[in-house]
Amino acid sequence: MTQGPLPIAKGLRCRCPRCGRGALFKGFLSLRARCDACGLDYGFVDAGDGPAVFVILFAGFVVVFAALITEVLYQPPYWVHAVLWLPLILIVTILPLRPVKGLLIALQYHHKAAEGRLERRGES
Repeated sequence: MTQGPLPIAKGLRCRCPRCGRGALFKGFLSLRARCDACGLDYGFVDAGDGPAVFVILFAGFVVVFAALITEVLYQPPYWVHAVLWLPLILIVTILPLRPVKGLLIALQYHHKAAEGRLERRGES
C-alpha cells in the first residue's frame, strides 16, 4: 500500500515529497526551509542544474523542430521567426521549470539519493 500520491505527482504539484500537502517553494524557485504540514527539513535537497538542463533539452527540441518545419514548409521572413519563436521559447522554458525542479526533488527524496561517498575497505 502506498501513502498518498506517488512521488511524481507530489513533485509535479510542487508539494512536500513526504506528505504531499505542504508547499515546496516559497518563491518561484527558492525552497522553503521545511514543510509546513509535516516538518520535513529540506536541507537534503540538491537539485543543482538538473531541472534547467532537462527543460533546455526539451525546449530546444520543440522550438528547433518547429522552426525547421516552418522554414522548410513556408520560408517566412526572419521577423516572423522572431515573433513566433521568442514567445514559445519563454513558454516552454519558464513554465515547466518549477514542476521539473519539484519532480527531481521528490525523486531525490523517494530514492534517498545522497552525495556520493567512497567506501573504505580493508582498514583496521
